[in-house]
Amino acid sequence: PVGAMLAADKIASAFTPGAHASTFGGNPLAMAAALATLETILKTGILENCRRMGVYFLKKLEEIKGRHPAITAVRGRGLMVALELGHPGEEIVNRCLKRGLLINCTNGNILRFLPPLITVREDIDRAVEIF
Repeated sequence: PVGAMLAADKIASAFTPGAHASTFGGNPLAMAAALATLETILKTGILENCRRMGVYFLKKLEEIKGRHPAITAVRGRGLMVALELGHPGEEIVNRCLKRGLLINCTNGNILRFLPPLITVREDIDRAVEIF
């Protein structure tokens, strides 16, 4: 596990050395894993894939929204996308799970889709088909 915190000087000045630490933070193995992860992200263009697939996913969900007035909003950034419903969404979550699509419901009526960062169009098309 690796974590980082950014803060304005005014906030950061409240922390003194050792006041915010952990027993596992910054160990050599965690740092090597973090470095390898960052190098992979930069080499593979995965962030650009997230942007492109996120735009595609939002477009597909907007199409669904146009056919279903119970969907009150579509929103997202990258591959973190969501539908807001005018009614509770738990039943939809359960139906999707039975059909092979794992989504979750927050705030009672917001359906979240959080696909892997390596998602391709076919994955999104399949998710939309199941939904």
